[in-house]
Amino acid sequence: MPSTVTGGWFQNAIHCVLVTILLSMSFSDKLLSGKRIITVEAAPLKGMSFAPVVEQLVPFKERVDAINVTDLQSSVMRMSSLAAAVHLKEAGMEPVLQMACRDRNRLALQADLLAAASFGIVNILALTGDHPLLGDHPETKPVFDLDSVQLIAAARGLEQGTDLAGRKLVGDPPRFCVGAVVNPGADPLEPEIIKMEKKMEAGAAFFQTQALFDEKVAERFFKAVAPLKARILAGVVVLRSEKMARHMNARVPGVNIPEALIVELAAAPDKKAASVRMACGLIKRFAPMAQGVHLMPIGWYSVVPDILDTLGA
Repeated sequence: MPSTVTGGWFQNAIHCVLVTILLSMSFSDKLLSGKRIITVEAAPLKGMSFAPVVEQLVPFKERVDAINVTDLQSSVMRMSSLAAAVHLKEAGMEPVLQMACRDRNRLALQADLLAAASFGIVNILALTGDHPLLGDHPETKPVFDLDSVQLIAAARGLEQGTDLAGRKLVGDPPRFCVGAVVNPGADPLEPEIIKMEKKMEAGAAFFQTQALFDEKVAERFFKAVAPLKARILAGVVVLRSEKMARHMNARVPGVNIPEALIVELAAAPDKKAASVRMACGLIKRFAPMAQGVHLMPIGWYSVVPDILDTLGA
């Protein structure tokens, strides 16, 4: 057999083995291994079915490392994140379950952590949560019994076999991969870094950033947190329109979309192509600063394969 054929066969075999190994690794394993990671955010619907979302995620489920499911994002009532995560698990995807402290006391939060573990859902993203005044039920009474640091500590306590009251769990304790969020655009930045350190001390294994658009903001943040050696996924939002961009600038704390990007998107004759191009540009700019990327398509799941194709992912 000619050496070129042999070499090609061998390279293909090695590639298949590596792909098989990567597909068998859990999200936590990939984090610890230092692998470059890409996760995609998905939001439950305001209804009892999550199937329409799952159907849109299936085409690229093996091309990303996890699907991060939001917990009543922006304080808008929807299906629970835990139920949606179970549906993702049943569809063969690895979910990252967001848990916000806004709506549940320490009893319910610990109960949901145990419930998630019982379904094999071990990746948790701990959030304090947006105030209900921002959502569609502004009369809602917020809970905030715990904050995100305390929720991380509660999850780590359950791993040790005890709850927050010091009571022992029945049977084997759960195992979690717990993450948290950080806002690189916070001003001043120092208090945000102090909170980040507290989250790490409580047991946060990874961080997911607020949406990044400004390279100077990103460089300032990653330089400041470099000594922490934290595993960070850079948040990238897929912008649909000029209106969406201006809304985010006005309403989302810590987000600053440069005017040049907004003008470029407004002038583009092909909005989808422009959105893909911008998302890929942001990923290429910020991914090298972090361990990977958390892609937020804001419900526009059909554009994700185009982004992955363009990136060569």
